[in-house]
Amino acid sequence: MPPDARNLTATAHALSASDRQSHYGHAGGVLWLTGLSASGKSSLAMALEQALMERGYSCYVLDGDNVRGGLNANLGFSPEDRSENIRRVSEVAALFADAGLICITAFISPYRADRARARLRCKQAFHEIYLAADLAACEARDPKGLYKKARAGELREFTGVSAPYESPERADCVIDTSAETLAASVEKLIGYVVANFPLGGK
Repeated sequence: MPPDARNLTATAHALSASDRQSHYGHAGGVLWLTGLSASGKSSLAMALEQALMERGYSCYVLDGDNVRGGLNANLGFSPEDRSENIRRVSEVAALFADAGLICITAFISPYRADRARARLRCKQAFHEIYLAADLAACEARDPKGLYKKARAGELREFTGVSAPYESPERADCVIDTSAETLAASVEKLIGYVVANFPLGGK
């Protein structure tokens, strides 16, 4: 702990979790989408956000590239920077959940230890969603041309090629995005959200 942190005093909110749930009509939470690049995280997250809003949920997506263009613009892709990237995101996601919203995150988040720390930070609000598309399927898609660049040596520390991806051992939900359409994946996740974050809190 930095020395100055000893002078900090947390300020309690006047609103309780039940107050926020009553306002939004559902509990807050974090849907943590993890998987290889091109596994469909961003597409699924954005489509899910839209579908949930249409059903009356209040939610927001934190997307990997978007966050790295702002909050985490000073971070690279070394193991240390990847861990710090996820640490910061988990702090922000926890705040969204505490505010009563459903936060959908779309990050490769390749290390199990970092995802475990995110779960600890977000507590029971955390739901790990594994997009289980394998490397071959993701590389065949390669919508941004990143795998091609990584294979050519133009990208260093690229997950799945020159950096590891540690798949979840006990994900809360597994979506095989290599074997089904985006629409089918969205429907599965909507069902998961309805079961775990029922409107009205019942």
